[in-house]
Amino acid sequence: MSTHETSAARPPLISTADALATLLAAAKPVSGTETISTLDALNRVLAADVVSGLDVPPMTISARDGYAVRCADLSHDERRLPISQRIAAGHPAEPLAAGTAARIFTGAPMPPGADAVVMQEQTEAFGDTVEILDLPTTGEWITAQGADIQLGSVILPAGSRLTPQALGLAASTGCAQLTVARRVKVAVFFTGDELTMPGEPLAPGAIYNSNRFTLRGLLERLGCEVTDYGNIPDRLDATQAALKDAAREHDLILTSGGVSVGEEDHVKPAVQALGRLDLWQIAMKPGKPLAFGAVRRSADATDETEGGQEAFFIGLPGNPVSSFVTFLLFVRPFLLRLGGVRDVAPRALSLRADFSQTKSDRRNEFLRARINDAGGLDVFDNQSSAVLTSTVWGDGLIDNPVNHAITEGQTVRFLPFSDLLA
Repeated sequence: MSTHETSAARPPLISTADALATLLAAAKPVSGTETISTLDALNRVLAADVVSGLDVPPMTISARDGYAVRCADLSHDERRLPISQRIAAGHPAEPLAAGTAARIFTGAPMPPGADAVVMQEQTEAFGDTVEILDLPTTGEWITAQGADIQLGSVILPAGSRLTPQALGLAASTGCAQLTVARRVKVAVFFTGDELTMPGEPLAPGAIYNSNRFTLRGLLERLGCEVTDYGNIPDRLDATQAALKDAAREHDLILTSGGVSVGEEDHVKPAVQALGRLDLWQIAMKPGKPLAFGAVRRSADATDETEGGQEAFFIGLPGNPVSSFVTFLLFVRPFLLRLGGVRDVAPRALSLRADFSQTKSDRRNEFLRARINDAGGLDVFDNQSSAVLTSTVWGDGLIDNPVNHAITEGQTVRFLPFSDLLA
């Protein structure tokens, strides 16, 4: 068969939107939950709603250091009041006697009968009395019971990924433990006889395996339970053996390299022999040779993994930038959805391009760019998929549509790394 006939037989490239939709449609949340300490729940995904068992604050409190008063006791002629009690946070308050003021501190409970707090800067103390320099209004500097959270309200819905502030919110209602989804189990391996680990001698024609460090870091940042199979020899039998073993106890098998069409690219045929491929080759730059499918599990596979008799498979390109970008755009949302996260779409910003790119591309381009001091975007000079420097230099990716040239001053869609790496 001629090269022309081979090319003609290939299916058309899949759009990035259709590819992502295919992955997310397949990604059902994994089964299994665990209850852990709230202190240890950072970045875990809630498996059940967190419902508040109390009002927050649990009582009406002072919002400032100052003096609790009855507004009716103050007049334009008499603003000096005796101090009848001192109330600190964490201590009970007595009812406020008529015609008196209570020394009070931020977070302390309001004394029954008081209806305002005069902050310290608007008073002048004279021994056991205080002069009110500015007349308060009813409710001033008071935080009502339940002003933040009300008893019985859902404060964190199931499917939320727990941020530091979310942990603080849960703790504010007294939650010592949280029920979370189990961690997604990912097996990762790398193909390419040219790959060498840092610290080892670099033979002629060899390169250091940067993808192993990048992908391991990305997986661990997402909280996955990772099994690293290292580098697999460029042989079909070795690739099939690694896939069979990885499928037994993992939700996802992630590979880098070997999914193109070269004679030494064994991952794609190995997956097809052991399972199926649902999509291959995306209309994007960088990252066209991305593959998605599944590998059949052996009869002795554990029941702890999701997907029945299959483990999901995603094959990333071998070029370092392609691998990085496709992970952020496809693997990250897929893993988040497997982990039970409901909202997996990254935040997109509309920013000004402070550069021009007159040549358009038939693929959806993702340009490494960063925000300059003027609030616009500069693009990295070399957008090659082998230039990993661009991913460190940049703040994010410009999502440039198919067949679209960029004119300086034009508004473009920008995906910040601060969201894609979160």
